[in-house]
Amino acid sequence: MVTSVLFEAGGYRYVPGPFQYSGGVAAQPGFALERVRFIKLVPVAIGFEVIEKYLKSIGRPLTAFAACELRSPAPFTEAGFIAFNRVYVGTLERWGIFANDNNPVARSNVCPEINPPSEPCFEAFTYTVKSRRADDKPDFVIAGSGEAVEGAATYEGNIVRPGDTSPDGMRAKAEHVLSQMERRMNILNVGWENATTTQVYTVYDFHPFLAEVIVKRGAASAGLTWYYSRPPVIGLDFEMDLRGVTVERTI
Repeated sequence: MVTSVLFEAGGYRYVPGPFQYSGGVAAQPGFALERVRFIKLVPVAIGFEVIEKYLKSIGRPLTAFAACELRSPAPFTEAGFIAFNRVYVGTLERWGIFANDNNPVARSNVCPEINPPSEPCFEAFTYTVKSRRADDKPDFVIAGSGEAVEGAATYEGNIVRPGDTSPDGMRAKAEHVLSQMERRMNILNVGWENATTTQVYTVYDFHPFLAEVIVKRGAASAGLTWYYSRPPVIGLDFEMDLRGVTVERTI
């Protein structure tokens, strides 16, 4: 049975995942999560520099970095995705977050279909701050996930209804992704009712099953934000993420 892992240096716990990201994070007692969105997308290398300066300016250690949202030019091949991620985690290793292929930082990385960036960029980032809140449910971020079997070594051969973007195929993909969101939330002891934002990433129509599959199960309790974007790996067609974060800023 998968359980959450404490990342004490950051003030949060996380759902173990592949080396490039965790399945989600939740603030530890005594901490809360805050999210910052960039008004304009910032290239990854520059973005890390900005985030480092920002965290230092508010008196937080680099290990407080808990989640991020990226935007890429187009879906990667599997080999290209691994190569990009190895560069990405290099900074996390320097910050004292990533070690021995264990990565506590949750992440989404999607590809806008219209007006994509010319290189991978930061859309937003989330970090921990000290807090005296006494809520019984912590702030949390659930990482983005597409319709592939979680934990598989590769995407190829493990995608739900590959190439099937019919209403029935998209419904099956969405049901799989929603189940993965719920599995991760259960590990962190939160639920749809605790979400402040739920996001969908796809270029295909999901309205035929929106009410039955998404709304009825409570997955749109805070509304639903649709990004006309593709998941980050070729072959994936539907992705979601969500968060329960009460403080958000734009810079």
